[in-house]
Amino acid sequence: MIGFISPKELRRHGVLGINQRNTDYIMRFNPRHLYPLVDDKLTTKSLAISAGIEVPKLYSTIEINNEINTLDMHLEKHHEVVIKPAHGSGGNGILVLGGKIGKFHKTASGDLISLNSIKHYVSNILSGMYSLGGLSDKAFLEYRVQFDPVFENISFKGVPDIRIIVFQGVPVSAMIRLPTSKSGGKANLHQGAIGVGINLATGRTTHAVIGNSPTNIHPDTGNVIHDLQIPKWQKILTIAINCADTVGLGYLGVDIVLDSNLGPLMLELNARPGLNVQLANQQGLYNNLAKIEKLEKIPQSIEERIMLAETL
Repeated sequence: MIGFISPKELRRHGVLGINQRNTDYIMRFNPRHLYPLVDDKLTTKSLAISAGIEVPKLYSTIEINNEINTLDMHLEKHHEVVIKPAHGSGGNGILVLGGKIGKFHKTASGDLISLNSIKHYVSNILSGMYSLGGLSDKAFLEYRVQFDPVFENISFKGVPDIRIIVFQGVPVSAMIRLPTSKSGGKANLHQGAIGVGINLATGRTTHAVIGNSPTNIHPDTGNVIHDLQIPKWQKILTIAINCADTVGLGYLGVDIVLDSNLGPLMLELNARPGLNVQLANQQGLYNNLAKIEKLEKIPQSIEERIMLAETL
């Protein structure tokens, strides 16, 4: 476990607290009228496609309960698929199907699930069970990402994703989230996935934590997870900056996955990204944010902004 650190020591390391994040960055740099652009995943996907940002392909959308009867038709066309709530958050409400055995579908954790159970699950999505604020929601089916082989030895069943914090259009911190058996194959840290810091300049993994405990190995595979080169790092940073420019939010979390065939794909955006990226990197966010805020002018070109990120 990571030991107790005094508030004075936390400030010295530039650790950003949740209140400071909310007041000094989210409230100041994220106009509320822009929130729907990232809180609705279907809207985000549509914007990204219009901007030329690659995303997992959308198969179909279910908006009302009557349309649930069309699920069997969609699942016959796509045995491997991800079902999501349009307004979900924190990974809640996501169902990953990895194939079909007889009349049953196989989940990411290997369990079998019937078509009726999937219909019930989608009905719960429509009722708002997983949506922000509990409001009625839409469900959508999209391409199931096939993760890059570089993650084969350091991931358990699910797909790792890369979270990049972008401030004023400049990447300021990054981590990769590795699914574990405890997280049920999902990449959410609060569900038991591993957070691994990434060096912005090199794209190589640094420190890692599972919960609040440092780790150097993946608990399910026993393989080392530090000093791993993330493929296509420059392209990943480019996508993150493009996403920030597209939605116009000043403080943004960009989630990207690496598909073995399609390369980096934008998965979703977050206007209120969590602060675990600090724990994963063992480095506070504040110092990098302050450096960007002190600049008289942010470079226009993506290449210059990547070079700026590499100097942080």
